[in-house]
Amino acid sequence: MPRELTWSDSEDLGILLSEAHPEVDPLSVRFTDLHKYVIALPNFKDDPAKSNEAKLEAIQMAWQAEFMDRTQG
Repeated sequence: MPRELTWSDSEDLGILLSEAHPEVDPLSVRFTDLHKYVIALPNFKDDPAKSNEAKLEAIQMAWQAEFMDRTQG
């Protein structure tokens, strides 16, 4: 059974977002949309109200790293 993810699991969330939205450039995503993407992930079980700018930025940067790995080979 997959483990439940929280706002602190930025690396794991970045990987899952990269898989769920392979065509999306993470740096083009507004934080309001990023929040929606994260809470829609099946293993995400944290309180949606516990997000903040720093947590969303960490998730976006982890997603960006996955995006760059995929697009640059």
